[in-house]
Amino acid sequence: MGRKKRIWEPDAFYHIVCRGNRRELLFYDREDFLVYLYILEKVYQQYPFEIAAYCLMSNHIHLQLRSQEIPISKIMALINKRHANYFNSKHNFTGHVYEKRFFDKVLRTPEDMIEVSRYIHLNPVEAKMVGAPEKYRWSSFRYYRNHQLRVPPYMNLEVLMDSYAMVEGEIKIDYRESLVNKGLL
Repeated sequence: MGRKKRIWEPDAFYHIVCRGNRRELLFYDREDFLVYLYILEKVYQQYPFEIAAYCLMSNHIHLQLRSQEIPISKIMALINKRHANYFNSKHNFTGHVYEKRFFDKVLRTPEDMIEVSRYIHLNPVEAKMVGAPEKYRWSSFRYYRNHQLRVPPYMNLEVLMDSYAMVEGEIKIDYRESLVNKGLL
């Protein structure tokens, strides 16, 4: 029996999680993280998508992603395949890198967008890897915090700012300020 076909809503963002097989590491060193980000950029050039937030943890990945042209499943299949090929080749492994198909949940409201972005950006803090989200290098939080950084072409910072404006009734409040005000930092 085949797998159930995923529903794709082109205008919706999704919270996507990919976990290492048997919860094993997906990233051993700095190069592994950088290559994953490079793969995102290369896949973006082939099949444009938007990411509002991401966090690359040692054994799993969180993406807040939307694709308006190509189904999410096709984009994730390409990202995961390229990463698995790189990972197995570099570390002299064979077999599955990811434990199963990626988890996805559609985000329908600005509140969903905010809640998931907070969850993603606070993941390293909750895991006690760092004391604050801006201390974690492998997360998109740094782009919200430091406007001097070159933002990758696949990142859409405005969508979260717009979500905050809708929910808070304020004009593009600072993302970090919002986390502090909510007692999350």
